[in-house]
Amino acid sequence: MCRLFRVSPSRCSLSGLLLVLMTMSAQAAESPDQDYPLQTTPMSGGDGSVEQFDHNAYSLPLGNMSMTKRLDFSVGNSFFRNPWVAAPASTEARDGLGPLFNTNSCQGCHIKDGRGHPPTGDENPIALFLRLSLPPQQAEPEVLEQRGALPVPNYGLQLQTAAISGAQPEAKMLIDYRPREVTFADGTSVTLQEPVYSIAEPAYGELPGDLQTSPRLAPPMIGLGLLAAIPDADLLAAADPDDADGDGISGRANRVWDVRRGTTVVGRFGWKAGEPSIEQQGMHAFAGDMGLTSSLVPQTDCMPSQGCDNFHNGGNPEVSDDVADFVTFYASSLAVPMRRHMDDPAVQRGAERFNALGCASCHTPRQRTAADADRPALADQIIWPYSDLLLHDMGDALADKRSEFKADGREWRTPPLWGIGLAQTVNPRAGFLHDGRARTLEEAILWHGGEADEAIQGYLELPEDQRAELIRFLESL
Repeated sequence: MCRLFRVSPSRCSLSGLLLVLMTMSAQAAESPDQDYPLQTTPMSGGDGSVEQFDHNAYSLPLGNMSMTKRLDFSVGNSFFRNPWVAAPASTEARDGLGPLFNTNSCQGCHIKDGRGHPPTGDENPIALFLRLSLPPQQAEPEVLEQRGALPVPNYGLQLQTAAISGAQPEAKMLIDYRPREVTFADGTSVTLQEPVYSIAEPAYGELPGDLQTSPRLAPPMIGLGLLAAIPDADLLAAADPDDADGDGISGRANRVWDVRRGTTVVGRFGWKAGEPSIEQQGMHAFAGDMGLTSSLVPQTDCMPSQGCDNFHNGGNPEVSDDVADFVTFYASSLAVPMRRHMDDPAVQRGAERFNALGCASCHTPRQRTAADADRPALADQIIWPYSDLLLHDMGDALADKRSEFKADGREWRTPPLWGIGLAQTVNPRAGFLHDGRARTLEEAILWHGGEADEAIQGYLELPEDQRAELIRFLESL
């Protein structure tokens, strides 16, 4: 019990524990010093939160953003939403697609600015793709420092499953699912679907036998500017890489290459926190997902041996600095929807259980943005992302066995939970976790392992009504 509630051993007599629990119950919602406070305001994204709960819930600008900046938001939205085309084209501002790519628009992956979904049947994968690499032991230190992983000859760091006319996609990505049953203490069970990935019809030579792959689903875009404004010092203060406090949670920051600054910094974006900024994340997506160059990322994932230089390009760079700035501004300005149903007693009990089980040890409820953030709308905001943005060991079941910078093959960044209750309102086919394997929030919970083992064991032992209350809480976010 003491470990579960993060109580120091010196306070852990029976009487002391009772006193602590009573104090926690009385102060959890109010005390600014409480490690894991209960959210008492619907303004999950601070002053910029918006009251939008339909299929457009993720697509609104920050509510506290000035009217003069909303024009920039709209321009950025147009480049984010509209498709890019092969060069040469009359649409010069949006040409240069490919030759190899995964999708032709940002919105094609981030559906309605939300998360994507895995393909079904014979669908070509769009919002889900495979990262590729060779074992890091084969790489020069400088390659790992600046790229995070060792590219695969003839294929690069990402499998492109589409191509413009005259070019050939790299291969087909295939997914098979096998059932995996989980049984609760009360005897009820849930059948999960475990994905098995394979690559068929490689077009640019045989794939190496020691190929490493990692599936990645497009995540939601909301609140990115607020996450960027959390001080590095706050993230590092929450890290406990050696589990010094003995609570079984050992979150750590990824250390990644910042192209613009030319140095290694704290990573915070992407499934393994492999990107340091919204700008760099976006320009790498342009290069890897759509085959488009920018001044920040002047090379796409197409390898010299694949002959991409034989095709027309859309200029040098293909994504102009102005377009890059508009898209970055748009991505950093999408608002977080307000929380709902906070007065529902079942939701309140679910929130208390979320903290009591230890879920908040990684899904840290509250953060604060820097007072000196670059933009006033993002500065000095109390926000409720439910994430520490750190890497955690999630166990064998979720392991991809592929490292990325300092993240190993079992580690994933804690994804923010704000807005997750609206994920399937925005995109009815949305999946959860890094590859969309979880069809429901409960399935997502049950896939957790590693550092979450104790919390999941507690969840499995809950009666059905208490499990439902925890899900109701998540649905309220």
